[in-house]
Amino acid sequence: MNLPRRGFLMGAAGMGLVYQQGSGQHASVAKRRSESFFGMHFDLHPSPNDPALGKDLRKAQVLHFLDRVQPDYVQYDCKGHAGWLGYPSQVGPSAPHIVEDSLAIWREATRERGVALFVHFSGVWDDQAVARHPEWAAVGRDGQRDPQKTSTWSSYVDDLMLPQLREVAAKYALDGAWVDGECWAVTPDWGEAARAEFVKRHGDARVPEYPTDPGWQEWLELHRERFRQYVRHYVETIHAARPGFQVTSNWLYSTMVPEKPTLPVDFLSGDYLGDAPIAAARLEARYLAQNGMSWDLMAWGFQSSRSHPTGPVHKPAVQLEQEAAVVLSQGGGFQIYYQPSREGHLDDTFIEVMGKVGDFCRARQPFCWKTQATPQVALLYSGHHLYRTSNRLFGGWGDRDLCAKGWLDALLENHYSVDVLPDWKLKEEGERFPLLVVPEWAEIGAEAAAQIRALAAKGVRLLIAGAANARHFAALAGVGLEGEAGDSGPCYVRGGEGIAAARGLWQGVEALTGTTIVDYRFPRFDTSKDGAVAATVRDLTGGGRVALVPGAVGEAFGATHAPALRQFLGGLVARVFRPQVELDAPPTVELALRRRQDALQVHLLNTTGMQVASRYAAIDYVPTIPHLRVRLRTARRPSRVMLQPGAGNLPCTYTDGVAQVQVQGLHLYQIVEFEGVGTP
Repeated sequence: MNLPRRGFLMGAAGMGLVYQQGSGQHASVAKRRSESFFGMHFDLHPSPNDPALGKDLRKAQVLHFLDRVQPDYVQYDCKGHAGWLGYPSQVGPSAPHIVEDSLAIWREATRERGVALFVHFSGVWDDQAVARHPEWAAVGRDGQRDPQKTSTWSSYVDDLMLPQLREVAAKYALDGAWVDGECWAVTPDWGEAARAEFVKRHGDARVPEYPTDPGWQEWLELHRERFRQYVRHYVETIHAARPGFQVTSNWLYSTMVPEKPTLPVDFLSGDYLGDAPIAAARLEARYLAQNGMSWDLMAWGFQSSRSHPTGPVHKPAVQLEQEAAVVLSQGGGFQIYYQPSREGHLDDTFIEVMGKVGDFCRARQPFCWKTQATPQVALLYSGHHLYRTSNRLFGGWGDRDLCAKGWLDALLENHYSVDVLPDWKLKEEGERFPLLVVPEWAEIGAEAAAQIRALAAKGVRLLIAGAANARHFAALAGVGLEGEAGDSGPCYVRGGEGIAAARGLWQGVEALTGTTIVDYRFPRFDTSKDGAVAATVRDLTGGGRVALVPGAVGEAFGATHAPALRQFLGGLVARVFRPQVELDAPPTVELALRRRQDALQVHLLNTTGMQVASRYAAIDYVPTIPHLRVRLRTARRPSRVMLQPGAGNLPCTYTDGVAQVQVQGLHLYQIVEFEGVGTP
């Protein structure tokens, strides 16, 4: 298809087309991604079923969107998982029914407003690539070629992916690419090249096919290493071809790839979705914040039609603002994903919602973006466990990390400020936290276990959960083991408002001298008899203390969110740790203790009514918390206490080393700033 090229001229040395404005090439004035706070994402995943791509897109509409929403960057469609390019390409394959060049229109408009333009681009997942070149497809253990996923051992990246990226980057003078369909899409490949590499490394002609086969873990790690090489290769190649071009691989170095960052991506990002988006965002935001890189999270502006046969359900502004608060409170950037019409039109209704959310975020940007965590509770996230037990290359992990999700939710509902600490960062950062919570991971590994014991010797307080960890740390916790771990059968623990089910894998223990039993579990709704040890506490030399709950309580809470179980867990935490900040508020108020310059901040988030079920896909009302009380332990009387954004000074009392303020009317997200209290 030969379409008129709007404002483009051929570039030099085969680099494609270079954007021209006026009499000369126009240099980008947009912010780099590391300096970008709020953005919008639009993808279409073009296909031959689109009869008129770009037909209804107009520059005036894009300018109206940019002026109302005020994003730092836009990510627009380029190539979806189907593999069709959404722009007229000399590399191809372009979708067959392009009426207007949407990327050209978006580039003109974003350039005029000084907004960065990125593209959504599918990497490993490319239906068209493997249809046209079956030799590029990953091969299953049955010898069948994957109809969607490319092999990282194939020449796909050099023969198609990089030529496409180089062309679109040059043609539209793009600022970068958000590469999708990557870690979560890559699959083990039993093709000849992968088999040969395995044999070369391990000297074994028999390549494993199933998790029970010898060498299975080495087989998975070979593919992880190859994926890292693949990402490094395309990032370094596009950087060399287009200096300043910024790239990420979607979900890299999140909980889906729980590794220490080593690859030269320019920023970290991921799109979270599903029926409990706030729970997903609170885990991912806390994990990404540990990487020391610029990061953002993307909320879907709608619930997918995959969950709703009636069609997508778009979220009102208040729902997206509630989701944004979870991300912003951890110092990250925020973006929203919408789909325009298949012809490129953005409805004014959606633009206004985007604008309201943008206003909400911008009002809080000076007080939340790039703030630093004040260490309180560290929640251990075990990449070692996930890699060794999941039989997957990378996430998503489904419920394989439910123990961490459940513990995080329980801690937040008990008003603790929590950071998610990757196991690769445990030795480096663990000592900074007064309390380390170890969820019931089945296999944390010998290295992490040794580091946890070392932290206990240095006075870090521990809360250890799970049957496997009870065996790892029996001596430290001061308990003896009773038989083997097993399914508890019916199992109940006591909370303040009832009895909570906690059936799962439990290890029987007995308390040794110096160890205190603090609660029991029961096989029936009868707490007067037949109790078995559910939780113990032991003081350690050097000021440390360790609590042990030898069962799957994090998983149970993640699956039920039962108030009685939350109360049981909160009571156990209180036996080993007193936080610097305490809050009188409903359990739906979440807090984060952070620092901005010389101010100590208490971020307050109202998650009341958050969406958690597909049959209630959207919310448009969040009740205001009428008042709540914040108490901060500090050696200095605050010189001033401010409620941000814009609410002004808060009256503060200071008695016996505790500063106390009352907040009247928390709707979604506000920040209490204590000035003059020094560094904790």
